[in-house]
Amino acid sequence: MVFETLLDPVLGPLLRLPPLLIMLILSFIVSLMITLIYKYTTDQSLMKSLKEEIKEFQRQTKELKHDPSKMMEVQKKAMQTNMKYMMQSLKSTLYTFIPIIIIFSWMSANLAYEPLAPGKEFILSVSFDDTASGTAKIVVPEGITLVGNDTQEIANHQASFVVKGDEGEYINEKALKIEYKEQTAFKSVIITNGPKYAPTIESVKSSNIKSIWLNNEPVKLLNIFGWKIGWLGTYIIFSIAFSLGLRKLFKIY
Repeated sequence: MVFETLLDPVLGPLLRLPPLLIMLILSFIVSLMITLIYKYTTDQSLMKSLKEEIKEFQRQTKELKHDPSKMMEVQKKAMQTNMKYMMQSLKSTLYTFIPIIIIFSWMSANLAYEPLAPGKEFILSVSFDDTASGTAKIVVPEGITLVGNDTQEIANHQASFVVKGDEGEYINEKALKIEYKEQTAFKSVIITNGPKYAPTIESVKSSNIKSIWLNNEPVKLLNIFGWKIGWLGTYIIFSIAFSLGLRKLFKIY
C-alpha cells in the first residue's frame, strides 16, 4: 500500500504493546477523530431538527398503516428529509476519508499477520497463468536457507518453496528471486521476532508469473465463543462501541 509507512514515526512505538491493546487505542483515536470532525463540520442545529422530523415521520407512518395513500405521502417526505440528513453527513466523510485510508493501511501492514520468525520454516508460493508449465526456480540470498530443491514443478498453476532464514530484511537486491524461463520476479521477506513483516502477497508484472505470496499466519485479536476475529473485525467492534459512547458524550445528532 502507498500509505502504509507514513505513520511509522508516530504509531511505530505502539508496536511494543500487545496487538489487542494497540487496536483498542487506535479504534478510540479514529472514533474520536471522526466524531469531532463530524460535530464541527455539520450544522448540529439543522441535524437535530432533521432527526426530529425523521422520527415524526416514522411515528406518522405507523399510525397510517390503514391509509396507504397518506402513508406513501409521509414516506415520500421522510425520504426527502433522510436525503438532506445524508447530504449533511457526507461533508464530514470528505474530511475523514484520506486520514482513515492512511490509518487503515498502517494497521493492515502491521497488525494483520504474524511475523516470520528466525530459523522457522515458511512457504513462498508463486502463481502462474494458465499457459505456464514446466518448472520454476528460486534463488535465495545469503542468510536464507532453502529446505528441499531449488526447482519445483508447476502444478495447478502454482509452485511452492520451503525456506527459513536468519533475522533480517531481505529486500531490494537481497530479495528472494524466482526464475521461470526467461522471466524473473522478486519477493521481499522480513524475518524478525518483532512485530514486522513484508507484504504477504505481491503482484508481478510478467507475462506468466502473476503473484508471489508468503504463508504468514493471520493475527486473531479476539476469540468470541470460538469465533476468531482478525484486525478489521476487531476494529469494527471497538469503533462501533466507542462511536456510540462518544456521540452521546458530545451530543451528536
